[in-house]
Amino acid sequence: MESVIHYLEKIDPILAALYATTFTWLVTAAGASFVFFFKSMNRSILDGMLGFTGGVMVAASIWSLLIPAIDMSEGGGFVKVIPAVLGFLTGAGFLYMLDKILPHLHVNFKQVEGVKSPWQRTTLLVLAITLHNIPEGLAVGVLFGGVAAGIPEASIGGAVALAIGIGLQNFPEGIAVSMPLRRMGLSRRKSFFYGQLSAIVEPVAGVLGAVAVATFTPILPYALAFAAGAMIFVVVEEVIPEAQQNRNSDAATLGFIGGFIVMMALDVALG
Repeated sequence: MESVIHYLEKIDPILAALYATTFTWLVTAAGASFVFFFKSMNRSILDGMLGFTGGVMVAASIWSLLIPAIDMSEGGGFVKVIPAVLGFLTGAGFLYMLDKILPHLHVNFKQVEGVKSPWQRTTLLVLAITLHNIPEGLAVGVLFGGVAAGIPEASIGGAVALAIGIGLQNFPEGIAVSMPLRRMGLSRRKSFFYGQLSAIVEPVAGVLGAVAVATFTPILPYALAFAAGAMIFVVVEEVIPEAQQNRNSDAATLGFIGGFIVMMALDVALG
């Protein structure tokens, strides 16, 4: 791990952001590849993994995004927290608008949201997971952008820790897309293709976030909080409800706690 961090410290942070978010995309593809070996997965296991995803995202939002955003803000008292509050609200509001406008289908195949669309259910499901991945890629990219801008609170170690955490929780997301598609009758190859496709937005969002922060340094605390707000919205709106809907609440809750601990430990150890 130290060699990876040392290598990333030597290259351009924006290129490092591309590498890191490409890693998170590849982990999603690894999860989607399970469709070549299994046609279905025990639902309690999947719900536990979805809970893990939620735990990682919440912990990342706090330790990797909100706390650094507050630490690097100027002023004292309530003034110091204003950038984090504004960024958080904007991020949650942005995902709220996408959730209402962009047609998508939840993993349970029962709840279609957004404007009415003639798109196939396959496309709608991929769009649902893609919504999850926009703030994740953005969060990683923003941290690397902070490194490029020379912000002391933004470190390569912290960015790597976030990328690892996001990668770990992307694994069950790949499964959560590819397995239902396989059960719908799609071939293994098509199920895998759509499963990994849902995370291809992460390198794009990561690079855009890194470039934006490196170019306009004062927006960094707002951008960090924006990513946090978007991630928390996804957890509360989609991840937790989907993990709890099959009466596997114990598995989902334990998964959440495990994911939270893993991400917290990664950030403290590497950040």
